[in-house]
Amino acid sequence: MATNPKGYAVPELLIEPDELAARLGRGSEAAGSSGSHASAPVVIDVRPTEAFAAGHVPGAAHLDLFGMSLIDTSPAPLDAFLWMIAHLLATRGAGAERTVVVYGEQSGIRAARAFWFLELFGHPDPRLLDGGFRAWRAAGHPVTTGADAPARAEWSVGRVASRLATWREARAAVGAADTVLLDTRSTGEYRGTIRRARRAGAIPGAVHVEWTRNLDESGAFKPAAALREMYEGAGVTPDREVITYCQGGYRAAHGYVALRLLGYPRVRNYLGSWKEWGDREDLPVERPGE
Repeated sequence: MATNPKGYAVPELLIEPDELAARLGRGSEAAGSSGSHASAPVVIDVRPTEAFAAGHVPGAAHLDLFGMSLIDTSPAPLDAFLWMIAHLLATRGAGAERTVVVYGEQSGIRAARAFWFLELFGHPDPRLLDGGFRAWRAAGHPVTTGADAPARAEWSVGRVASRLATWREARAAVGAADTVLLDTRSTGEYRGTIRRARRAGAIPGAVHVEWTRNLDESGAFKPAAALREMYEGAGVTPDREVITYCQGGYRAAHGYVALRLLGYPRVRNYLGSWKEWGDREDLPVERPGE
C-alpha cells in the first residue's frame, strides 16, 4: 500500500525505497518456501551501463532506453517503434502479473519515460522509485554489482491511446481552448535561442514549465501542493487536456508523471516532440523570446 506523505491524488504511481525493500524481502521469503517470486516486483534499472555495473538494487535488470527516440509519429513507424520498446521491456521481465518498478539515479527523465511506456502499454501496476538509486542508497538498503539474466515475461501489451500524442493530436491542440500544450524543455529551447531541430522555437501557444522544477533538492518529486501551485499558476489546469512535449519525449514524460500524480485525468506525451515538429516545415512555430 503506497504511503502518501506528499498529498498526491495518485500516490501509487511512486514507490519509496523502504516499501520496495520490504516487498523484495517478502518475495525472497516466498521464493525460499515455495519457489515462487510472484509477490516480488520486477525491478528495472534504466541508468547508463557503467552506473549499473558500479552498483544497483539487488535483483534489478538493466535496460538503458536513452537515445532510442522516434522522430516520425505517423502510424507505421510509430507501431514499429512501440513494438520494439515493448519487446525490450518484456525481455527484462516486465509482465502484467507483477508490479514493475523502474528507477534512475534520481526521479529523472529516464525513469519517467520508462514509466510512461508501461502506462501506455496498459500495465496494471507500474511504479517509479521516488528519489531513484540515490534515495535507495541513502536509506541504507543493500547494493550489489552482481547480476543474473532476467527471465523474459510473456506480455501481450495493449495501447492506451489517450496517453499518447502524435503530431496530428499536437497540431489539433494549437489554439484549442480545452487543451494546453506543455513545453518541458529549457528556457533557451522554448524561446528559440537554442536550436536542436531544423527550426527553433515552440509550438504556438505552448506553456513553458521546465521539467527540473518538478523535483526537490534531493531529486525526488515535490509535494503535491507545490506542483499544483506551479502548474495551475501557469494555466495548466485539470479541466483541460494536457499534451506534454520536449525534444524527444523524455522530459515530456516527466511532466506527464507529475500531472498524473496530481490526478489530472487527461494527459498525453507527444512522443515525437520538438525534433519531429521542428523538422517539419508544414507545422507552425513561434519564438516566444521575440
